[in-house]
Amino acid sequence: MLADFRDALRQLRKAPGFTATAVLTLALGIGATTAIFTLVHQVMLKSLPVSKPEELWRIGDKIRCCNWGGYTQGNDQNFSLFSWEAYKNFRARTPEFTDLAALQAGNAALGVRRAGSQAQVDTRNGEYVSGNFFQTLGVQPWIGRMMTDADDQESAAPVAVMSYHIWKEKYGSDPSVVGASYQINGHPFTVIGVSPPGFYGAKLSGGGMPDLWLPLTSELMIDGTTSRLKRPNGNFLDLIGRVRPGVNPKVLEAKLKVEFHDWLASHVPDMEPGEKQLWQQQTLHLTPGGAGVAAMKDQYQDGLKLLLLAAGCVLLVACGNLANLLLARGLKDRGQTSIRVALGASRQRLVRKALVESVMLAVIGGVLGIGVAYAGTRLILYLAFQIGGPNNYVPIDATPSWLALLFALGVSVLTGIIFGIAPAWMTSHADPVEALRGGNRSVRGRRSWAQRSLVIAQTAMSLVLLSVAALLGRSLRNLEHQNFGFETQGRYIAWINPMLGNYKPEQLEPMFQKIDDRLRQIPGVRMVAPALYAPMSGDSWNDGIRVAGRPEPGAKEDTSASWARVMPGFFETLGATMAQGRPITEDDTATTRKVTVINEAFAKRFFKDQNPIGQHFGIDKIKYAGTYEIVGVTKDMRYLTYDYKDPVRPMFWIPEAQTVQYDDPAYVSGEVWSHYLYNIVLWAPGNPPGMEERVRKALADVDPTLVLYGVDPYTKVVNADFQQENMVATLTTLFGVLGLVLAALGLYGVMAYIVEQQTGEIGIRMALGADRGSVVKMVLRGAFSQVGIGLGLGIPAAIGAGKLMTDQLFGVKPWDPIMLTLATLLLALAALLASVIPARRAAGVEPMVALRNE
Repeated sequence: MLADFRDALRQLRKAPGFTATAVLTLALGIGATTAIFTLVHQVMLKSLPVSKPEELWRIGDKIRCCNWGGYTQGNDQNFSLFSWEAYKNFRARTPEFTDLAALQAGNAALGVRRAGSQAQVDTRNGEYVSGNFFQTLGVQPWIGRMMTDADDQESAAPVAVMSYHIWKEKYGSDPSVVGASYQINGHPFTVIGVSPPGFYGAKLSGGGMPDLWLPLTSELMIDGTTSRLKRPNGNFLDLIGRVRPGVNPKVLEAKLKVEFHDWLASHVPDMEPGEKQLWQQQTLHLTPGGAGVAAMKDQYQDGLKLLLLAAGCVLLVACGNLANLLLARGLKDRGQTSIRVALGASRQRLVRKALVESVMLAVIGGVLGIGVAYAGTRLILYLAFQIGGPNNYVPIDATPSWLALLFALGVSVLTGIIFGIAPAWMTSHADPVEALRGGNRSVRGRRSWAQRSLVIAQTAMSLVLLSVAALLGRSLRNLEHQNFGFETQGRYIAWINPMLGNYKPEQLEPMFQKIDDRLRQIPGVRMVAPALYAPMSGDSWNDGIRVAGRPEPGAKEDTSASWARVMPGFFETLGATMAQGRPITEDDTATTRKVTVINEAFAKRFFKDQNPIGQHFGIDKIKYAGTYEIVGVTKDMRYLTYDYKDPVRPMFWIPEAQTVQYDDPAYVSGEVWSHYLYNIVLWAPGNPPGMEERVRKALADVDPTLVLYGVDPYTKVVNADFQQENMVATLTTLFGVLGLVLAALGLYGVMAYIVEQQTGEIGIRMALGADRGSVVKMVLRGAFSQVGIGLGLGIPAAIGAGKLMTDQLFGVKPWDPIMLTLATLLLALAALLASVIPARRAAGVEPMVALRNE
C-alpha cells in the first residue's frame, strides 16, 4: 500500500495539469457540500451547548412568537406558548421534571447604560427567564454567578446575567462588569455574572439573540402597565425542562395534558363564549428539547435541504469529470498496464493501485475543500443575515466543526472511491496482446462507452441544477416585484423605540406630532407618518373581530384581523390607494368618535354584501362591538412578511390620537402598549443624501433620549424580508453555473480524447476526399448525440425536481416551459462551445501525418 502511495504521488507530480484540474474540481465540489453541511449541522442537527441536552424536553411542538392572548390557541388546539400562571402550575405539579424553566418567546428591547454614565443609551436584546433557567440547562458562569429562584421574586433586587459575546465585544472582557450597576430601561440592575462562551440561551433564531437575561418578575417593573406576567391568559413563555432518568415521555405527556385541562377548567368563568366551547379540545405535546426552541431550524430547514441536494449534485458532476479524466489516463496508459499484466500483476492489485491514486486525489481536494467550505459558509451567513444592525448577532461559526471536518473527510474518501472505481475496473481488464500490438490504432473508441455515459449523466444533472436555479431566480424576482399595494421607491423607515424612554402614555401623541413636524423640515422630505408597525416591517397586532348588531361568532369561525395604530398622513406617505371613504386625518382627535380604516380583505370577510362605510365593530368581545366606526377602505396592502401565497389578511388601522376606555385590565394594557409607535415612514423622492444623519439630528432636537436604531430605504427593508429566498436562489445559481462549467469541461475532455483516438480514421476519411466541414459535423454529431440523450433524461428529472420544491416557488409553475427552455438552451450552448475546439482540432488533421503514425 505504501508503494502504491509513493507511486501515486510520483504519477501526480509528473502530470501537474491533470492533478491541478482534478484537485480544483474536487475542492469546489467537496467544499460546497461541506459548507452547506456546516450550516445544516449548526442549524438543524446541533444540540444546545449545555449539560446532557438529551435529558431536556420542551412542552409544545410549535415555534410561536411572541404573544398569544386567550385560553385557546388557534384552530389546531395545540398549545406551545404559556402564561406565567400556567408555568407555575406545571412546575408545582410535575415532579417528573427535576427542573422546569420558562423563557420569553420573543425578546425584550433594552436600553442599557452604566449607572452614573451620561453616555448614549446602548440598545440591547433582552430575554426574561425564570430563576431556575440556568440551573435547568446545567450552565455554569464564566465569571460571577448565575441567576437563581431567589433572584426571581418580586421583592428581590433586580439582577441580570450578561452574555459572553457582549461582555467580550462591548466591554472588552472587563471583570469589573460583574457587580456593577446598570440602568436598564431607566431601572437599576446589577450584573451578577457572565454566561460561558458559546452559550446563547435555549433558543436559536436568525436574530434578536439575548445579550442580557433578566428574571421573569422584572417584567413587571420594566413593562409596567403593559406587563403580561400577572395575566393568566397572557401566553408569552416557552417551557423547557429536564426530565428525570427513567421517566417515560409518553406517560409524562399524558399527565401534562391532564394537569393543563385541570388548570383550564379552573378558569372557565373567565373565558370568552368561544373559548368555553373550545377549551376541552385544547392539547399539548412533549417534544425533545435538546436543540432548544429551534426557531431558526423551522425557518431555514427547507432551504438548507434543497441546497444540500444541489451541492451533492455538483459533487456528483465533479465526480463524473474526474472519472472521465482517470478513464482517459487509464486507456492512454494501457500499454504500461498490459506489461504489468504480462508480468503477473493481478486484477486486485491493479484496482487497488488505481483506487489509491483516486482516493489520494480526493483527500487532497477535500483538504483544499475545507478552505472553500469556510469561505462558502461566510458567504451563506452574509446572504442569510446581511440585513440588521450590530445587535443582530447570530451564534453560527463559519469555521467547520469537527463533525463537519469528519464529514469532509468521509465525503472525500467516498468521492475517491466513486470516481475511481469505474476507471480502476476498466484498467484491470486490459488485454496485453491487444495493447502490445498497438493500442493507438484507429478505432471507434470501443471503451469510450463509460465516458459517454458519464457525460450523459453530467448533462442530465446539470440541466436539473440550471432549471432549479432558473425557477428559484424567477420566484425571487416575483416576490420582490409583486404588487405590495404601496410604494417603496423614495420611501424610508426610521426604526425607533419609545418604550426605552419611559414616556407616559399621554406624552406620546404630542411627541409624535412634534416628530412629524420636525422631520418634514428636512430638505427633500415631503411627508412623514409614524406607525406602530409599517408594512413589511416584520410585525403586526392581531385580534378577533366582533361586528355591531351581530351575534357571537362560532367558536371555529375565523374572525381574526391584523391591525396597527398610525398618525395622520400614513396612507398618503406610503402611496396607498383609498377604495372608499377617507383616510385617517388631523380631525380624528381624542374627543371625536373612534374611527378606523379597513382594507378590502376586511370588507370582504366581514361586510361581504354591505357597504362597510359607517359600520361599527370592536375586538374580541361582543360588548366592544360598537367601538370603531369605519370611515374608509384602502386597497389591500401586503403587510406580513410570511404566507406570500395566501391572500392578504383582513386588517384595520386606528389613529394614534384616540384611546378606547376599556374596563378589562388586559385590554387596558394592550391599548396603552399600542400607543408606543416603533416605525416612522418618510417619503423623500430622489433619495436625498445623508438621510439617516438628518433624521437622527431632527429626532435629537425633539428629544435627545429617543432611541433611533437606524434609517433604511424601503427597498432594502423589503429585500431583507426575502433574505432566505435570496440565499437559496443565489447559491443554487452558483451551483448551477458550476455544474454547467463542469459538464462542459467533461464533454470537452471526452471529445478531445475521442478525437485523439480517431486520428487515424479521420486521416483516412480526409485522404478519401472528406472536407473539413464534414469532419467537424461528424465530431459535433457525436458530441450532441450524448448531450441529446442527457437532455432527454434531464428534462423529466428537472420537472420532477420542480414539483418537489413547489412550496418554495412563488408565481412560477414547477414545469415552467420558459425556464426549462432557457436552461436547455444554455446547456446546449455550453456543449457547443465545449465541442467546437476538439472538432476544429479534428478538422486540422493532416492525412499523411495521421496515416504515417498508424
